[in-house]
Amino acid sequence: MRILDILPPGAVMGDLRSDTKEGVLRELSEAVCRLVPALSPERLTAILMDREALGSTGIGDGVAIPHGKVAGIGQMVAAFGRSREGVQFASLDGKPTRLFFLVIAPENSAGMHLKALARISRLLKDERFRRRLLEADGTEGLVDLLREEDERP
Repeated sequence: MRILDILPPGAVMGDLRSDTKEGVLRELSEAVCRLVPALSPERLTAILMDREALGSTGIGDGVAIPHGKVAGIGQMVAAFGRSREGVQFASLDGKPTRLFFLVIAPENSAGMHLKALARISRLLKDERFRRRLLEADGTEGLVDLLREEDERP
């Protein structure tokens, strides 16, 4: 699975402004909703906050992979955001989160949804890749890095 197949360049944000979990989820939701007009940022943020109530999607090492399933969308879509300052996200390691990969999938897409989460998780476990994402120059630099990673065998 290629990341850029579900992550359009318009859903990559190099400088998230929010300093709260809900605020970051709202910013990411707004990016997704520009691509999927059937969704509203309010509804999507609520779905994501409900998922967070089950347990944080902050997996540690400065990474969170918020995700959810949504009725009424036809395909999986993702958004990526970077916070220069970091956000308290109730991560497993208790440290601030700086890299956020949001994945939204149709209600009946368990297989593809899990494949996407696994692929993203594998990418972000690589310390070198995380560091490069943190150091990338703006949104364009982030998109270039993600494209480069997608093209690796």
